[in-house]
Formats: sequence, structure tokens, C-alpha cells
Amino acid sequence: MRIAFLMAPEGVEQIELTDPWHAVHDAGGEPVLLSTKPGQIQAFNHLDKADVFPVQEVVGDSSADSFAGLVLPGGVANPDALRMDEQAVSFVRDFFEQGRPVAAICHAPWTLIEADVVRGRTLTSWPSLRTDIRNAGGTWVDEQVVVCEAGPATLVTSRKPDDLKAFTEAFLPEFAKHR
Repeated sequence: MRIAFLMAPEGVEQIELTDPWHAVHDAGGEPVLLSTKPGQIQAFNHLDKADVFPVQEVVGDSSADSFAGLVLPGGVANPDALRMDEQAVSFVRDFFEQGRPVAAICHAPWTLIEADVVRGRTLTSWPSLRTDIRNAGGTWVDEQVVVCEAGPATLVTSRKPDDLKAFTEAFLPEFAKHR
């Protein structure tokens, strides 16, 4: 079970990368770090620089059909940069078109909004995104985790780092369906 972890070169919230990464690995999956550029990504603990992680694949050279699922970690800068990158947005949209599950936490739904895949779906996020989600045709709820099966692809969303345990417990079974 190969799972794509997509992030921009800078701005990902470290725990929103590492906790899901370890959960995928511990479940016997192969997490793969993708970014918009080769090299490494800079993680953050809120606004403070944290660790760096090596990019394994560049999004422009990868396709959704080689993965069982997609994880979109948050942080404010990460999804903001991803939504400005056409290849990243197209990569995310392809998961939905192919019916492959996607998991997004915190500010990551900004990338989903840009990919135009929230319309008709119920999801959660960091509270400041609720108006953006509603304006994009989605229904925003304040819940720890939401699993939305509307449309061809299952979408699992969560609000914040405090919800990571529930988030991973919700997306792992969805990914396992697409081995």
C-alpha cells in the first residue's frame, strides 16, 4: 500500500506529517514524500523551524494511479503554496477522479478547494477555513474527524494536531480498501 504525502518545500506542520507517516508505516504501508520540487522540505512546529525531510518524488513526475491514497498535511504555508501549483492541484484532483481516498488535516482543505473537489461534501478543518469551504460548495462541521463518502472518492478530514489519533484511525481503513 503506497500512500502519497504531498507537501510544498516549506511550511508543513511537522506533527501533521510525522504522525500519519508513522501510522501508515506501522500499518505495513509505504509512505512516499512528494513535493513540487526535488530536494527537501522544511517542517515547522507552528512558526518555528523543525526538521527537514528528503523529497522522494516530484509531483509532476508522479501519478495518482500509483498510490492507494493521499495524505495532505496542514500548516498554513504548505497548502497555500500547493494551491498555487497547477501540477499539485491536478495531482490532488486526479485522486478524486480515480476514486482513491484522500485524507486532509488542518489547513490542507485549501488545496482541495483549489482542486474544486469539496462541492457537495461534508468536511472539517481548522476553523478559519469554514467560510472558504462553504463558499466552495462544501458543508463545514466542527468535528474531530469526518469521513465523507459523497462522490467517487472517500475524503477524510480533521481539524488540528490534537485530532491526529482519530484522523489516522479513520483514514487507514479507507486506504486499506485500495491496496
